[in-house]
Amino acid sequence: MTFYETLTAAINDFIKYGFDSPDRLEYWSKKLRNTLVNSLIDENSLKNAVEKALNTAYHRLVTKGKLVNKYVDRFTIDRLKPKMQEELQRRIMVSARLIELNRNETVNTVLKRFSGWASSIPEGGSKAVDKLEEKKAIRKSIVKIPYEQRRVIIDQTHKLIANINDIVAIDKGAIAAEWNSHWRESGYDYREDHKERSDKIYLVRGSWAVDKGYVKPADGYTDEITSPGEEVYCRCFYRYIYTLQKLPEEMLTTKGKTAIQSGKTQ
Repeated sequence: MTFYETLTAAINDFIKYGFDSPDRLEYWSKKLRNTLVNSLIDENSLKNAVEKALNTAYHRLVTKGKLVNKYVDRFTIDRLKPKMQEELQRRIMVSARLIELNRNETVNTVLKRFSGWASSIPEGGSKAVDKLEEKKAIRKSIVKIPYEQRRVIIDQTHKLIANINDIVAIDKGAIAAEWNSHWRESGYDYREDHKERSDKIYLVRGSWAVDKGYVKPADGYTDEITSPGEEVYCRCFYRYIYTLQKLPEEMLTTKGKTAIQSGKTQ
């Protein structure tokens, strides 16, 4: 029997007999759990989907060299591969765990709803029950599962990209980062404070420019706010800045301006 066939049988049984014993509820709860779990995509397939999505992002960034630019060379990317591989494996593990937790939560929610409904039917049954409405309400929780699984994978992929970019940028001496938000994108559920950060430039604490006294904060430091992708389903990203010349004038100290004029910016 499929889950929905089992659910129909369970509802019909309680409509006929009502909640006459805990054993009846336990019997149907077990059958519903088993058929629901069996109807969902198996854990190995889920893990494969997670690994494929994250490995694709990693391959695009690292193996194919999308991270390489005038500030970051191929040698640096190769040198940082162990760190980036570690981040990749961490994201794969976290994603699989989150999907598993979400699945378990959905299954428990469905069973909790069914138990609450079934235990409310008086002994001897009831003809005043709308079984179609009850099935529809329970189905609503289940159809969300594939959507939530995709959201987890997308979110963890973005976190992977953000963290790999951060590893490379800090290693290559980024001095600041400009926050970019997708708040202008139609349908994007942005956070208001992330919209307010958009286009603001945050200094990287401990960078060579900070240590030499060449720069001063206008909007603050990166370690004073959450990072792009850190919060759930955040798709914001940093555009890293490596040179004093790319900073707004108000972020340069007198010493920094003099360094630019003399050509001694390192």
